[in-house]
Amino acid sequence: MNLDHLVVAATSLAEGVAWCEATLGVTPGPGGEHPLMGTHNRLLSIASPAFPQAYLEIIAIQPGATPTLPEGNQRWFDMDFEPLQHHIAKHGPALVHWVARVPDAHAAAQGLLAQRLDVGRVTPASRATPQGLLQWHITLRADGHRLLGGCVPTLIQWGPTHPTDAMADSGVSLQAWSLAHPQPSAVAQALDALGGHTPPVQPGTAPTLTATLACPKGLVRLTSPHFSTAP
Repeated sequence: MNLDHLVVAATSLAEGVAWCEATLGVTPGPGGEHPLMGTHNRLLSIASPAFPQAYLEIIAIQPGATPTLPEGNQRWFDMDFEPLQHHIAKHGPALVHWVARVPDAHAAAQGLLAQRLDVGRVTPASRATPQGLLQWHITLRADGHRLLGGCVPTLIQWGPTHPTDAMADSGVSLQAWSLAHPQPSAVAQALDALGGHTPPVQPGTAPTLTATLACPKGLVRLTSPHFSTAP
């Protein structure tokens, strides 16, 4: 396992871009559309020696787009969860989740299932880019919920191309990455099942994701808000 990308949810991509410029001092690069989810994004490389190929995804529900998800399913990253929607509408874009890159998404999902953590079905997805079709497999829960308050990652297995292959140096780099949870041992045990490079897990009063970025604005710390979801 390696950190693949951090997810920042926004009410709109325009708000996400404005947040990125005000918070990090840079304009995010292009992204694309996700027909499966009815979402679209902008991307920004945050790669560093400690976190190679890491990037920041600013994502929003795409106006007028109808997801092709099975009826009753929810969008990824709790994007249909009303408390999260209300928070970002009131307070602006926020760090909400992380995605871990794994060599075999099916095996990694089974490893978490053995810990009684169901990250959902491994689902193929794709989007068009100027360089061609970008393809991946990703774990999706039907209810869209993030596990353990977002401390357990969504899993992704990329095809032959990784999105950072086409990204320029942004001037932003991830310096530190950590998690906090009221039950840190449960989170640590889940991450240990994935192996690879796991972030530090600390005791906390609520599930919290924290990322420290070096950027034109200096050192900026992003901290996730907490929303109670089940499980």
